[in-house]
Amino acid sequence: MADIPTKPMRQRVEEYINELQDQIVTAFEKLDPNSPPFKRDSWIRAQGGSGRSCVFAAHPGDEAQSIDPHESILEKAGVNISIVHGVLPPAAIKQMRADHTSMPLPDRPEGLPFFAAGISLVVHPRNPHAPTVHANYRYFEITEPEPEDKDDPTSSPKVIAWWFGGGSDLTPSYLYEEDAVHFHSTLKNACDAHGPQLYPAFKKWCDEYFFIPHRSETRGIGGLFLDDLNEGNHQRLRPADEIKRPVTPEEIFAFIQDLGDAFVPSYLPLLTLRHSTPYTPQHRRWQLLRRGRYVEFNLVYDRGTKFGLMTPGARIESILMSLPETARWEYMSDLGSGEGTEEAKLTQVLREPRAWV
Repeated sequence: MADIPTKPMRQRVEEYINELQDQIVTAFEKLDPNSPPFKRDSWIRAQGGSGRSCVFAAHPGDEAQSIDPHESILEKAGVNISIVHGVLPPAAIKQMRADHTSMPLPDRPEGLPFFAAGISLVVHPRNPHAPTVHANYRYFEITEPEPEDKDDPTSSPKVIAWWFGGGSDLTPSYLYEEDAVHFHSTLKNACDAHGPQLYPAFKKWCDEYFFIPHRSETRGIGGLFLDDLNEGNHQRLRPADEIKRPVTPEEIFAFIQDLGDAFVPSYLPLLTLRHSTPYTPQHRRWQLLRRGRYVEFNLVYDRGTKFGLMTPGARIESILMSLPETARWEYMSDLGSGEGTEEAKLTQVLREPRAWV
């Protein structure tokens, strides 16, 4: 008989994301040892909780001031964790109801107690041929209000709703099909260990979620998007698919861990391969235009950004960490529309998402 974990799930998730953050940041620093290390920044949330941001930013002029000039592989990157708790205000509850239709949340004008722990990362490489990548994995609890006269001050509050969510997606400026296949294959392998229906369902959800309606294109070439994973039926899975999928907290947490552990092998080989590819001013211009689309999605549509900004005590620097160091918007730009060009090759895939594996 397997041992039943004695630690609360919130503590186990906290320990895991701390380990995963160290693993990912160390991998990037080993890839580019001549660049400055990530800046580690620990913080405390006055309303409850804490976090640690690990951020790399090569500001203009950094290399010129260096004794040994070096063009860093990364231009902007952040690998952040947060472990926060407190009370969700009515505005945040309303947003959560809209985003989590399967979650019955009680009406309480004073708000709802919550706990949330997660890791969120974005990497913007310098080279236009190396893709941007995003990933986040999180755990969320809604609990009963704690009685003022509780007998055991060390007891955990009663959980009335919980779920895991997250995902990872790739946003290239130039399309290398073998890179797309590698990225998606690595995520699919992690999913398949927990059920063959998971990758196709969550890949489709990713293509739909990272869609920019006012541009009629996706933000990138997809990956996985998943949310509301708990013991209940899932709106993205057919009844027949519910037969074999993670259901218990233990099973779902194991699934999330496998996805988190798949990040480095899914992405680092691509960065290793592409970061030294020669590029021209036009390549750079196109990269900055694609970054502009990235910014548009994050600020206009991304529900994580909107929810974070509605949460009391929000750490704005961490929420907006995903934005690139530089981006570009051109009025009526025709770059990407020329038939047969590498830019047009990417644009076509963004307008018509493909199956990569």
